[in-house]
Amino acid sequence: MKGFIVTVDGPAGSGKSTIAKLIAKKYDLTYLDTGAMYRMIALYVLKHGVGLEDKKAIADMLEKADLDIDGDRFYLDGEDVTEMIRTPEVNRIVSPVAAIKEVRKKLVDMQREISKGKRTILDGRDIGTAVFPDADVKIFLVASPEVRALRRLKEYEQKGVKTTYEEVLESIKERDYIDSTRKESPLVKADDAHEVDSSKMTIDKVLDKISEYIEEKIGE
Repeated sequence: MKGFIVTVDGPAGSGKSTIAKLIAKKYDLTYLDTGAMYRMIALYVLKHGVGLEDKKAIADMLEKADLDIDGDRFYLDGEDVTEMIRTPEVNRIVSPVAAIKEVRKKLVDMQREISKGKRTILDGRDIGTAVFPDADVKIFLVASPEVRALRRLKEYEQKGVKTTYEEVLESIKERDYIDSTRKESPLVKADDAHEVDSSKMTIDKVLDKISEYIEEKIGE
């Protein structure tokens, strides 16, 4: 399976990262959390107090930002920001930041370079449509906004982040709108992607379903 690429796209909170990590472990694939890469840029914007409307300033900052990934830890300018990139503050601006053309170009180039010649699984919004349109297996993982909001709220509670279900649901719906209507690589299902709705499925059932698609491809 040299150069084998699996993509998992879908909206926020659909379980992409959880499933991608399990698939990576099951099939000995390198896992690349592309969403975390955009979150690092969003955090960088917050730290430097740059307005989202100032796209030129954000583009200029990209040349200075030092992003590094070590396993499941994320580093920005040498600082471990693994927890910081998962806060509600970052959640609120990650979609607008990800919609900026210069940001997408820089990170897409990084994602392709990191995955070159490897057996990799990547999750995000446009991995199967824009980053790796020729991927071996494409998954489009979805779930209802209400289910996704409950999952995200549980994550926050486990981390001690105070928020409400209503606030999380509103944030999820807002991100869905921004992601699906943005000009640069909007969130859409690739024509050749397998859609999996995890709303009423256990993690094991989702894993089994996606495994079927992967093993079908491996067996060709």
